[in-house]
Formats: sequence, C-alpha cells, structure tokens
Amino acid sequence: MEGQRSRPSSSCGLLVLLLRLLTCCVAEEELLMNTKLETSDLRWTNHPPEDPQWEELSGLDDEANSVRTYEICTPDSLSSYWLRTRWIPRGAATTLYVEMRFTMVDCASLNTRHCKETFNLYYYQSDSDEATPTHPAWMENPYVKVSTVAADHLMKRGVRRSNVKLLRLAPLVGAGLYLAFQSQGACMALLSVRVFYRKCPPLRSAFAAFPETVPHSLVEQAQGVCVENAVTPPGEQSQPPSMLCGEDGQWVGQPTSSCACRPGYVAGETNVRCRACPSGQFKPGLGPGVCTLCPDRSNTLIPGSAYCLCHHGFHRADADPPHAACTGPPSAPRSIVSQINNTCVTLEWSEPLDRGGRGDLNYRVLCSRCGPGLVTSCSPCDDSILYRPAQRGLTRRRVSVWGLRPQSKYTFTVQSLNGVSALSQSEPASDSVNVTTSRDVPPAVAGLRRVASSESSLSLEWNVPVVQNQFQILDYQLRYSPKVHTRSSSVVVTGLRRAARYRVQVRGRSQAGYGSFSPESSFSTLPEGETPSVRVQLLLFTVSLTNGIELRSLLSCDGDDVVVIAMKVYIDPFTYEDANEAVREFAKEIEASFVKIEEVIGAGEFGEVCRGRLRVPGRQENYVAIKTLKGGYTDKQRRDFLSEASIMGQFQHPNIIHLEGVITTSCPVMILTEFMENGALDSFLRVNDGQFTPIQLVGMLRGIAAGMKYLSDMSFVHRDLAARNILVNSNLVCKVSDFGLSRFLTENSSDPTYTSSLGGKIPIRWTAPEAIAYRRFTSASDGWSYGIVMWEVMSYGERPYWDMSNQDVINAVEQDYRLPPPPECPASLHSLMLDCWQKERANRPRFCDIVSALDRLIRKPASLKVTGSQPLLDQRVPPSLSSCGSVSEWLRAIKMERYEPSFLQSGFTSLDVVSQLNTDDLLRVGVTLAGHQKKILTSIQTLKVHKAPPPPLY
Repeated sequence: MEGQRSRPSSSCGLLVLLLRLLTCCVAEEELLMNTKLETSDLRWTNHPPEDPQWEELSGLDDEANSVRTYEICTPDSLSSYWLRTRWIPRGAATTLYVEMRFTMVDCASLNTRHCKETFNLYYYQSDSDEATPTHPAWMENPYVKVSTVAADHLMKRGVRRSNVKLLRLAPLVGAGLYLAFQSQGACMALLSVRVFYRKCPPLRSAFAAFPETVPHSLVEQAQGVCVENAVTPPGEQSQPPSMLCGEDGQWVGQPTSSCACRPGYVAGETNVRCRACPSGQFKPGLGPGVCTLCPDRSNTLIPGSAYCLCHHGFHRADADPPHAACTGPPSAPRSIVSQINNTCVTLEWSEPLDRGGRGDLNYRVLCSRCGPGLVTSCSPCDDSILYRPAQRGLTRRRVSVWGLRPQSKYTFTVQSLNGVSALSQSEPASDSVNVTTSRDVPPAVAGLRRVASSESSLSLEWNVPVVQNQFQILDYQLRYSPKVHTRSSSVVVTGLRRAARYRVQVRGRSQAGYGSFSPESSFSTLPEGETPSVRVQLLLFTVSLTNGIELRSLLSCDGDDVVVIAMKVYIDPFTYEDANEAVREFAKEIEASFVKIEEVIGAGEFGEVCRGRLRVPGRQENYVAIKTLKGGYTDKQRRDFLSEASIMGQFQHPNIIHLEGVITTSCPVMILTEFMENGALDSFLRVNDGQFTPIQLVGMLRGIAAGMKYLSDMSFVHRDLAARNILVNSNLVCKVSDFGLSRFLTENSSDPTYTSSLGGKIPIRWTAPEAIAYRRFTSASDGWSYGIVMWEVMSYGERPYWDMSNQDVINAVEQDYRLPPPPECPASLHSLMLDCWQKERANRPRFCDIVSALDRLIRKPASLKVTGSQPLLDQRVPPSLSSCGSVSEWLRAIKMERYEPSFLQSGFTSLDVVSQLNTDDLLRVGVTLAGHQKKILTSIQTLKVHKAPPPPLY
C-alpha cells in the first residue's frame, strides 16, 4: 500500500478535479471506529505478551477531552513491539481511511543509539473476528503493510505538538479487518485512531433523485430515478439518469438526466420537483413549458391536466394540436344551382354561413334516383355514376355528374363537412336540389349469340339497337376481362380456355352515354377430343364502370353444377392504353402541400427514396416513405414508375405494403407508402444476428406467407420474392413490397404463367428452375422463392448459396442440390423449405398450405426444437476454407478479420489449433456476439470435416 494518497494521474484524474470544482455537495463519512468516543478500556492486543510495551492510559486531547491513549518508549531496544485493534467490520465500502493523531519524542533529546522517530501501520483482512494472541503471525505477510509513518512535529524540551496522518486502505474484500501498529525503538503516544469511509449523500438534481452512494473506485456511476411527476422521454435514446460519485464522497460534475416534467406539470423553482398546473390551465407536452389557459370552448376541472376537454357540441380533430380551440361542424351549403347537359348535371353552390370555426371545409355530394310518383320512392344511385372532380372531399363548390339515365328524376344532396364532422353525433348539414334528365342513351343490346367457337376463342354477334334520337351508337363494350371495345356489332374473343363456359354481356355507347347491359348469355369453347372429366376452374370477370375494380367469380364446373364465389382480382395496369387512367383508377391523388419531406434514406431505380410526413386534413399525421421520379424522365419511365402504384393500390392486406397515394400534378412525381421503421428484412436480420427466438422468426415467416397467399388468391405473381424486398416495421410485422418485376397472371390456359418476351434480369438465387430456363413464372415459382426467404430468415440474412456464381447455382440446382439447414434451424422448418424446392412445381405446397403449416408450428412450439444431426454448413460451397494458408487468410475469408489481432495475440496461429476452439475459447479471445460465435464455430466445423469425403447432396 502507498503511504500517501496518490494524485489523480493523466487526463482521467485531471477531469475528476475539474468536475469537482462544479459541485457544491459536502461528502458524508461513515465511522467504523473512533477511539475518541470510547469511555472504557480499548483492550487492544499487545505483542509479545511476555513483554508488553504498549501501555493504555487515560489522558486529555488537544481540546481537553478525556481519551484513551497508548504509549510506548523503547529507544534502547531493537525489538518489534506490536499493538493490534479489535476486529473492525468493513461495511459497504471497499476503500477505508485511517486517521491517526499521535506525538513523537525527538530522538536527539534522548541521546540513545537505537531510537527511531517512525512507526509502521499494518492491516489484516478476515471475514470474522478470528484473531488470537498467536494468530495471525506477527509479521509482514500475513499482515499487509500500509506505510511507515513519520512525525512532522517532534517533542523538544517539553513542547508537545501532535501529528495527524490520514492513510488510505484499498481495495478491501474481506468482511472486516484489524489494524496493527509496530514500534521498533520509538518513543511515542497514540492519542486517537479514527477509521471511516466516505459516501456521497442523497441528492436531487435535474428532476432526478440519486440515492446515497458508496464509491468503489476513483469515480462511481450512480443510477437515479426521475422525481415524482417526471419521466424520461420515450424512445431508444432515453437512458435512466446517472451521476458520478468521487472516491472522496463528493458528487462530481452535473447529472446525466433526460428526466422532464410530464404533461400537465411544470418545473419548480429549483428544478428538483414538478408542480401541477392549476385547474383551468394545461400543459400538453413533455419537458419545458408553462401552464397556459384552456383554449376557447374547453376547460379542465382537475390540476395536472395535459389537455382541456371540449364543451358539449364542440370537438378537436385528431390532427388538431392540444392548444387549438374546440370547433363544431359547419352549417349547410347555400343556393344550389344545377345545369343539365344531356345526361350530365353540373352543380354549384355557395359557402355555408358558419364554417364551424375551422379552415378545412369540404363537401360531399349524394345522389338519389327517383321513380315516377312520390319522392319517397327514391333510392341511392348505383356505381355507374361518375363525379368530376370527385364525389367526396371537394374543396371547390362545383361538381359535374355523368352517366345519368335519360328522362329520369334525381335528387342531389350537398353536405358541408370539416375536420370534426365525423366526431359529431348529428348528420352533416346539407341542402338538396331535384333535376330531371332528358336525352336518351342507347337501348339495351339484344340478340347476343355465338357465331363460331374453337378451343381458345369465341365469335359473337348481336343485333344493332334501334336508336330513336339523333345520337348514333359509337361503339360497344363487352363485359369481360380484359375489357373489349368494338365498333362493329360482332367480336372474336381469343385467348380463352378450352372446354370452358363464359358469361358475356354487351352494351352500346352514344354521345349521351352508355346504355344498359344486355341480358347475361352463356357460351362455351370447344373441348380437345373428349370433354375433360376433371373439375375445371373457369374465370369470369365483371367490370365495375365507376372505379375500375373488377370482381372475379370462381366457377367450379362438374357436370351441370355451377358454384359462384365473388372475390377481388388483380388488373394488370399495362393493359391500359393510357397509364394515367390506371393510376386514377387504383391510386389516390394527394395534394403536394400535404407532404413534408424530412430526409433522404436511399436511392431507387427512378430517383431518391425519402422519409417524410403526410398530414391530410381530418386525419392524424403519420410518417410515409416517398419514392420520387427524377427530372428529365421519358413517358415510358413515368409509366413504369407509376405502374408500381397502380399495382400496390389494388392490395389491402396487413402483410402487403400499403399505398397512401401518388402526386402526379406537380414536380417531382411521387409515390407515397407507409413507412417501415426497420427497413429491409435481410439487413435487419444481419444487424440483429442471433437476437430472436425461433417462434419470433416463424412469426415473421407466417406474415410473409399470409401476404403471398393474398397475392396468389388474386392471381398475382411477384417474381422477385426475397428478404431484401420484405420490409419490417417497429412491431416486427413483415410486409411484401417492391413489385417492379411483378406481372399479371394470364388466364388463357390451364397453367397460368408469365412469360418474359424480352428476357430481362432474373434473381437467379431466388428463382425456380423452370422460371430460369423457360421464363415461366407462376405462384409455384413464388413458392420456390419463399423457401429461399425462409432460409434467409433462419440464417439471419446469410447470402443464399454463399459465394457461388450464378452459373454454379443453376448447375447445382439442376443436379438436385438443395441448401442445407442453417445453424440451429428446426428440422420441421428445413423440411418445409425442401417442399418448396420440389423440382416439379405441381408438388410444391401452395401458400395456403404454407400458412397452415406455420400456424401448426406456432401452436406447438415444441416442434421448433432442433432435432437430428444437421450439417452446419454445406461442404461443397466455395470458397474451400481448407485451402486457406493461414489463420489471417481464413478470418478474411469468413469476413471476421476484425478478430485477427486477438487470435494471433492469444496464440491461435495455425489452422490446426483453430480447429480445436470452442465457445469458451472465443469468449477469451473477445468474440462476445452470439452471431459472430456461430459463424466462426460453423466455419471451424467446416475445417474439421474437409478432410472427409463430402456428404451426398439432398
């Protein structure tokens, strides 16, 4: 032990000294022994017992207080005389201080040869009071020497001056200790001994409370808690409050605290407490701020309120800030004026007298068709009515209504709405107007008949309707998917299935609009030879004229029995002659002023990808991902860019990325989707390697499979299913995205496929063999890709087939090679992967089967245990690690070169030595991440078995 306290060294000690200047807290001391407080004999132990030289006496200290002292004076002796205290419990401290007050006689005044003016201090640690007159032995080791103590002041000619020495004992580990004083010729008196440790007192600062803290090192970090009515802000960056306690028992510097007064509370005078806002006032946010009076038409009756309740009949919209006044719905629009043009009506109206105190006024138009007679016979208009610019969310006081029937009565109701109309319990205020159309649209088509048919086509014709007015029929529309338009009264429909029955309707169009559809007729294509005896699924599409959504009926035909099931079907936007029509039909147009771009988070094929905020009036503000189309684009680039929005806009599923809308009327052109906080699945898994349980991983896989089942049910093929195209939100929900390679499933054969006529790039590692060889994509090829995604998830984002070239992958798969199970992958999951990788696509499970299989595993978590002997890594995958010439080369090959210095310094300098490593060895080397341990041990297993013949491929 050092005899004196050492100075804080280097920059750390200097920092402590500087920080200490900033604190005003007084250190506290915890006394363990103080002889000045003793009133009876100390009964310390003398050695040697046969010649005790330390004499216990009563005396007076410098302040004339009676104390017990020990004196010794052996200036003529060379012997050692010891004095040992009673056992002193250490308490919570690891550092103790010993303060000694003593007097020492000047040896010159004694004129003796062996006189000394110093004595030694020792200590002995023990977990109990175990010392005896003979134990421990009276010598250095087992005793630990603290210091040789010299006097600063010596007694001369009767002048008595005492000395005070403070010594530090650290680090201590036993439950207690003894102090021992050794004299070898000194003439001295031990006036008092005080043993204590220092501690930082309880403290409140920066809205945090810190407990009494005993330092165990130069600087001890103490954890605190927020004071009452204070909290840490939510988020990953928020940490509990902390402060440094110095070894001298003083708080060092200022606390690190993110504690802040919660809503409804403000800081007190000294920032050590939070006081409540009084009744009638509120504070909406966390942290700094003041209490403010409640806004108009609101109040609060209790102290500590974060918001003020609206008075009856008034509301705040979700997007309104807490300090906004409460508002009400608007009054009715005024003075509706109608103008009739053929079967089109234009409505205009005046602004309501009362906007409800808000600026987000909009209008909604309702249409009712009224039969002859009383008004009570009116019924809502059907979906054939079109509104320009829209039926809902109108900000201008004008709308045109198209597609009305001739010589019919209609009632149009215009409603006034604002951001709180939906919160009001009453119906929106409105005004109505009655109109009657006059001109005739073409009558219904009659006489629909089949002229000829083949295995894949139908030739149809119908009678030309007799028109009673000057508007002649311009063309006809066939209710069939894709839509068929023709100017003649006949048509040949191609690309049909053999031996299939189709239902067809036709209607005519003139300048006055469309007429009614003809009665439904049923026609069949010819069979090839005998009529097939198996059940054949026929697709029949019905077109909705208002919004472009198509409904599919799945007819299961067995003999004469027909079962119809209505469901939504995907419509390929590339079948539209005008790409803008597809965008209008499937994507919502958003005003550019509603979007605020915050930062660029990536780059796409057509431009930057950004994160931003979308704030639509009447809706809560939320984060969105924004894809932008860079300037200087061609018409084709714009069409390709917006086609993804036309695709996404048709999907509504919790595991499919949600399209918020598009901006096409200003620059730049944008696509807005929901924002996924954790980004792409592959990179997310690599960052969190080894951090999830098998049941969590299976939950992610189940979400992806559910999304793919939804797409498959809509006859939609993704073509690029991979972990990089799966996005993950903050709740670990996985959603399928990136529909750039996706195409619509054609219906003109019993085996729907997408055939790429231009070839194009194909993601080889994720693509089924038949899709690579013949460019034939199906839901079954998506199933193969899903198996690869399963492997990516269970290997935490490992690259499929590792460093093999694309051609090597194609050759290996053709030779029936399949990826081995990733480390710690349950056998049941790898078995499902192998099912997805069946060579015959008809043998692969459908996505509905995959969802069911994963649901069974989730219901029985025991099935996810790793069973059987599984290879850690496929031995035929390059690079061949056995060819590595050194440990350094090997670490670089497995991308673990960061540990190269640690391996070499620890003596692991050859591959033979490396092959014997285990988990404990890796921890000693410094490999603490579970994912890195797994990767290194997997590679070591590869090194061990490279000398043996490779196992057969699956």
